[in-house]
Amino acid sequence: MKNYDNVCKDIEKYVGGRDNIVGVAHCATRLRIVLKDNKLANMSQLENIQDVKGAFVAGNQLQLIFGAGLVNDVYDAFASYTGFTNMSLSELKEESAKRGNIFQGIIKALSDVFIQIMPAILAAALLMGITGVLGNVDMVKNNDTLFAINKLASLASSGIFAILPMAVCYSAVKRFGGNPVLGMVVGAIMLDGSLTNAYEAAKGAKVLTLHLFTLPVEMIGFQGGIIIALMIGFVVASLDKFFNKKVPNSIKLLLSPLLTVFISTVLLFTIVGPLGRVLSNGITDGLLWATKNLGFVGYALFAGVQQLLVITGLHHIIGGIEAQLIASTGTNFINPLMSVALMGQGGAVIGYLATHWKDVKTRELCLPSFASTLFGISEPAIFGVNLRYRYPLICGCLGGAVSGAYVYFAKLTSLGFGTTAVPGITICNPANSGYINYIIAHLIGFTIGCILTIGYAIVKKDTTFTSSSKISLDAPVEGKIANISSSSDPVFSDKTMGDGVVIYPSIGEVKAPCDGKIAFIYPGGHAIGLELNDGSAILIHCGLDTVNLKGKGFKVEVKEDELVKKGQTLLHFDKDYIEKEGYSTEVLVVVTDCPNKEVTTNTTNPIITIQ
Repeated sequence: MKNYDNVCKDIEKYVGGRDNIVGVAHCATRLRIVLKDNKLANMSQLENIQDVKGAFVAGNQLQLIFGAGLVNDVYDAFASYTGFTNMSLSELKEESAKRGNIFQGIIKALSDVFIQIMPAILAAALLMGITGVLGNVDMVKNNDTLFAINKLASLASSGIFAILPMAVCYSAVKRFGGNPVLGMVVGAIMLDGSLTNAYEAAKGAKVLTLHLFTLPVEMIGFQGGIIIALMIGFVVASLDKFFNKKVPNSIKLLLSPLLTVFISTVLLFTIVGPLGRVLSNGITDGLLWATKNLGFVGYALFAGVQQLLVITGLHHIIGGIEAQLIASTGTNFINPLMSVALMGQGGAVIGYLATHWKDVKTRELCLPSFASTLFGISEPAIFGVNLRYRYPLICGCLGGAVSGAYVYFAKLTSLGFGTTAVPGITICNPANSGYINYIIAHLIGFTIGCILTIGYAIVKKDTTFTSSSKISLDAPVEGKIANISSSSDPVFSDKTMGDGVVIYPSIGEVKAPCDGKIAFIYPGGHAIGLELNDGSAILIHCGLDTVNLKGKGFKVEVKEDELVKKGQTLLHFDKDYIEKEGYSTEVLVVVTDCPNKEVTTNTTNPIITIQ
């Protein structure tokens, strides 16, 4: 407490006082505090507190970066000082979720639900775009093998979209704390083959109507009903948790899921489904009215908001309206509006990528997401990036709005529907310099979406722009070096602790892989934490489960807070003794924290590069 007395006082002072604190917890490197009012926190002063390497607010949590090892001591002191003890990280997250407004809660729920199924959507979207283009190539059409491959790829691409409501319902129930299998069951009911397909019903197909206590219930499927799937997923989770608490254990296994599924089905067709359809159809009808009655403002409004319909799944219904437009007028003004709206979202993805290039995971997500927008598929961009981080979605909508106004003044139309972006130029109406204006309109949407996203990220300092400083780490122990995924401990191999390498040692001497400060020494001496000059944190962990040896076989040669030089001996371990006791001697070198920097690993020296 005495060591961190001033730190605790400063944190309390600059977060707005003790009365502004709701909860305190910590992760591997950061002290996390939930505040009643984040505006009362003095961020500049918090960053200047002793040992604080950075301060920011994310997910309604104030996060102060201290680094591995040090954060444990600071948390113990601060939690005791303020009286907020024994709060787990999960409890803190629940508390922070309560601090957000309804809109933030909805957005976060959407993001959490779709992040689970994003890999499937992304893969399908790319396949759909590629097969759509190849399907129009004569060589593919006329070659049996190429045609068969393209057909199979097309089939593979359609799977996730055919069952998307079911996948969303499954993920939503899981997100809201229920049994996800029950969500899958209710999701399957949404798409049951005995129901009239939602798209066919919209075209006038015959619909069976039941009468439940004189209440008419239409037996229509929920194809494309994403918002409805989210709503009913919340209902299923709530009912599942309720019945699991109330039903006696002796009959819970039978009765609880039965009641959950049955009541959810009734609510789906009587309340949730009709309400979701009214809300979604109201938005769609309003946008179409605007394009017909408000001139360029209506066009801008439609293109600015149209991609939000992708979230609801109602964008599919517009196809019927487009078909009617072509039948009545010979052209389709809605198709280019949908296309430029999509390109605005693509620009926002690239803008976010540009400001977060140092983040490897961001690159892995943004690049294929943008590629799918080029083929007219925006779901990966919307759900994987833009909706998740919110401001790219808004910036993309603004890009779409401006390019939508251009579509109006350029009198840009299409001769068909069903394809947008790059393939969409094939159905562009060549009248009024259509091809040139098609390209210009898309460049406008892309550029504005991109620039606005970059500008906002820079103003809000939400970037990974860093200096060119680079730190290289050599192997701390002699032996065979392998990727950390080769570790026999899943916590390390899954990179839960961070990226790094595993070394199968030939001798039992561990040396400092670079200059730094000893951040902590784990009791028993089998693990040491290093704090590097750039604020990064390194964990060197000798052996697996060697904590059970309680220090036997280990001799630490340094002290906490000691400054060490590259090559300096940190500890010795008795390799033969550890193996004789039945423990693995593999040495894990893990980067547990590297704020806004990229980690590169290698199986030869330097084993790790941070820059």
